[in-house]
Amino acid sequence: MAVRRPAWNEGKRELTNYLHNTKTKQDMIELYLSKNRNETSPSFGKYYPRVSYKQTLNIHAMAVHMAEHNTPFSEGTIEGILRDFVKCVREQTLNGNTVKVDDLAIFKVSVIGNGCAKLYDADVDKAISASIGTMKKSDKTGPAVQSLKLLAQATGEYTRDELNKDGRLSWTDKAEEMIAQAKGSLTPNPSPNGEGSENQGGGTNTGGGTTGGDNGGNSGGGMDQN
Repeated sequence: MAVRRPAWNEGKRELTNYLHNTKTKQDMIELYLSKNRNETSPSFGKYYPRVSYKQTLNIHAMAVHMAEHNTPFSEGTIEGILRDFVKCVREQTLNGNTVKVDDLAIFKVSVIGNGCAKLYDADVDKAISASIGTMKKSDKTGPAVQSLKLLAQATGEYTRDELNKDGRLSWTDKAEEMIAQAKGSLTPNPSPNGEGSENQGGGTNTGGGTTGGDNGGNSGGGMDQN
């Protein structure tokens, strides 16, 4: 029976029960298989792994989780600290600073520029400005910045090499079923007349590599579901 995934605004008991009941899957990244269906792509027909995300944990959910790690702080205290931390990261990045959260990420604000042809356009007596805005196609100068954006650069334990060392992967049930079908390893259900052994006997049904390949391809309609 599937375990109901609670909304992350529910109480501590519901969140705790969910995490405990799904412990075997919580410490792994589950993958499903997606087939490229773009006929113009050089990767057409190939299977690629995609992450099947379990939940989005908000600040409240993280506070509930952290409170279980033998900490003297309550989930309410932790949640308040986390919310203040988020506000301070925003404040400092908008002040032009970078904020490094060790073993997580370096946060900073970057810009998308407009690309001005001139620093000063004498025809309209207008200079490039340190401001945010849009420019017309006919403008030679104007606001230097089109938009601000937040960048997060992995650092420490979250760099690609470190994630590759510690990450554990598994297939979703659907992906395992697809792989088993491609291998021809699924055991047929016995018929009501007790002829299951005859169904399993044909070498062409279980051994042929072409049959396995066809089964894997024909199951494509639902392969993007996990």
